[in-house]
Parts: sequence; C-alpha cells; structure tokens
Amino acid sequence: MECVPECVPKCIAPCETEPMKVIAVIPARLASTRLPRKMLRQIAGIPLLARVYAGVRQCSLLDQVIVATDSEEILRFCEKNGFVAHLTSGSHKSGTERVHEISTAIRADVYLNIQGDEPMTRPEHIDALIAIMSGAGVQVGTLKTLAAEVDIANPSAVKVVTDAAGRALYFSRATIPHDRDGIRPQYYKHLGFYGYRKDALDKFVHWPESALERSERLEQLRFLENGIPICVGETPFDTVGIDTEDDVRRVEAILKV
Repeated sequence: MECVPECVPKCIAPCETEPMKVIAVIPARLASTRLPRKMLRQIAGIPLLARVYAGVRQCSLLDQVIVATDSEEILRFCEKNGFVAHLTSGSHKSGTERVHEISTAIRADVYLNIQGDEPMTRPEHIDALIAIMSGAGVQVGTLKTLAAEVDIANPSAVKVVTDAAGRALYFSRATIPHDRDGIRPQYYKHLGFYGYRKDALDKFVHWPESALERSERLEQLRFLENGIPICVGETPFDTVGIDTEDDVRRVEAILKV
C-alpha cells in the first residue's frame, strides 16, 4: 500500500510496507434524536445510508464495508440493497462502541468508522484516512478540512485545532481558536471519519465517559483525555453531516450544482 504524502500529518512515522487489512464500518442508528429516522431519509431521492455506503464502497483499498446497526428495519434495508450489515447491541452509546463490537468478531489491522450521516463521503476521504493509519505507531486518525464561513460559528460543525505535527489538541462545537484581536485565525472543521487500531478500541470501551466528552457530546475527546493522540490529516473535500432539516436542504442544494 502506498502512502498519500499530501494528506499525512507530520505526527506519524513512514508508512508500513506490509499490506493492511482494513474494514470500514458504518454505524447506523434509526432512533436519532434531532432528525428521527435520518439514516433512511431521502437525500435528493436517495436514502442517506445508501449514499454513504456507495461513497465508501468506491475505495479500492478496503477489504470490507459493513453497516453496524441496532435496527431490524435498517438490517432489512441493507439486505434488500445488497449491503453487508451486522446487527449490533442496542446498548451502545456511540459509533465507536459499535465499531468495537465489529472488531471483536472480525479481525483486521485497521477499523474505519465512517459516520452514517455523511452523504458527501468520497473515496478520497477513505484513501486519506487509510494513508494516516498506515503510519507506524498511529492508534487513532481522523480528517479535517478548511471550515466554510457558514460552519465557523455553527455548533453542529465540529472544529479542531492541532499541534505543529498534526496531532489534535482539542475538538469543540465552539469556534476555536478564539479570535481575540481580530486577526482572523484559520478555522478547521473536523470531518466524521475515524481510523482505529484494535488496541485503541479496546481501551476506549473500558474507559468511562470523560468529562469533556460529556460536555461537548464528542466521543473522540475520550481518547485525548486518556492520553491517546489523534493524528489529523487534511483533505480539500468538505462534507456536510446530516443532523437537522437545514442540513438536508444544504446538502440537496450542493448536490444540485
């Protein structure tokens, strides 16, 4: 597997030369709170989950793509459309916990968590994430992109700040960094794509929910609070996650262009 140097942050060592087995998992809950049944919601005529699955499936570096759900209805939808799907526990509180359950049943070197509410998922996102995870010693990886003006103050668009080597310092729904003197700092939006090694997943599910995670409602903060660095690569391809009716309208407008 070759690296993609332009997307790889400085925090990782050179790529491993041995081929990796990489599984992409799409956690898919039907009982979402802000936008009920959003995983089966039509986005420009195509169900949200189908859009995400198609985007992930285009990546040629993946060994398998699995929808992980606690919904019999979503399971039937996947079976009807030829998607690989596994029924997972209804007690999971996060997508990471759902990915961990898959990791206990299927062996892989790297597990990707592709959030099921990202209809603008592209194979380039997956390629970039795999390139990050191919670095020696990387336990957790994710992606960022330059924040559009509409997302800078939007609490639904998570912002991330990193150190000079590309390791995450913090993720927040707030506008970070704060523009104290009107200098206009560069804002980066965090995208809903993660890569994990099995050991990191095992640790995550044994740690209690962290204080910052509870405050921000951002599960990745549990890794940072427990000392596991997250390597953040940059991609030019923005996405708009679906959480509200406004998000649906925004994505559909983009897709019409």
